[in-house]
Amino acid sequence: MAKSTWAIDPTHSEIGFKVKHMMFTNVSGKFNTSEVTIENEDNQFETSKINFSADVNTVDTNNGDRDNHLRSADFFDVEKFPKLSFVGTSVKKLNEGLYQIDGDLTIKDVTKSVSLETEYSGVMTDPWGNTKAGLSITGKINRKDFGLTWNSTLETGGVLVGEEIKLNVEIQLIKQ
Repeated sequence: MAKSTWAIDPTHSEIGFKVKHMMFTNVSGKFNTSEVTIENEDNQFETSKINFSADVNTVDTNNGDRDNHLRSADFFDVEKFPKLSFVGTSVKKLNEGLYQIDGDLTIKDVTKSVSLETEYSGVMTDPWGNTKAGLSITGKINRKDFGLTWNSTLETGGVLVGEEIKLNVEIQLIKQ
């Protein structure tokens, strides 16, 4: 078997998330700088060893004040915890093109096991001769499980920031 190593193509990838704001609309954000390495045997996705990290200082919700608040000790505390990470522990094929990736997600100083649903597009060659693969990853986490507990109560009842974070990740990989 031949070992393959893959890295993220940052110009064709987005590490995104959504959270409820004021209990009725979603606010979207992303991390502008991340690293992904995947090693597998003969390009077989289910044999993948996955390592991911994001530079939390690059959080981007299209609002500078909110981004600075997210970087503060109320949320990510980037001074102490500049990266979040995910290390895959298993990849299981559910059906054609659909997989479940289990792994350990670390945010701040908390590590929890999570399961992510992943669509794998397979392998193809781009017009410049690069071998590429694509992943669409979705999942949900509770931000409070990772020590992201800041909130504000609304006058009408309820809270300003929802607990559930929906992950929406699009990754294009380049074979190294």
